[in-house]
Amino acid sequence: MSIERINSSENSSFTHILSHATKVSGLGLIFLSGTTPVDKTGTLVPGGIQEHTAQCLTNLGNVLAASGSSWEKVIKVNVYLKDMDNFAAMNEIYEKTLPNPKPSRTCIQAAKLPNDVDIEIEAIAAV
Repeated sequence: MSIERINSSENSSFTHILSHATKVSGLGLIFLSGTTPVDKTGTLVPGGIQEHTAQCLTNLGNVLAASGSSWEKVIKVNVYLKDMDNFAAMNEIYEKTLPNPKPSRTCIQAAKLPNDVDIEIEAIAAV
């Protein structure tokens, strides 16, 4: 079994604390780190929960591509919201962005997210 650390050049780099993903070839799985709504420079994108959801999904899509996978191969998604009152607005973007059938998903309200953002999303995908 081999383990490969993956970072997308399309996303901001945090290599001092994490890899964007870890691919475990023997298992055929890719574990994507949680991503927040920041652009390539690490700056929070303007807007509200819908723009932030779109940015998180874009960031994860970049990592999926760098890992040799795609949204069609995503098995599980975990969404962390600062405020569960944003659930419906987040779902509007999520539903439009991810292909059908949708992967398994958990969505919870988190008391505090990195840099006080309103959303963080992570995923597990097949190779």
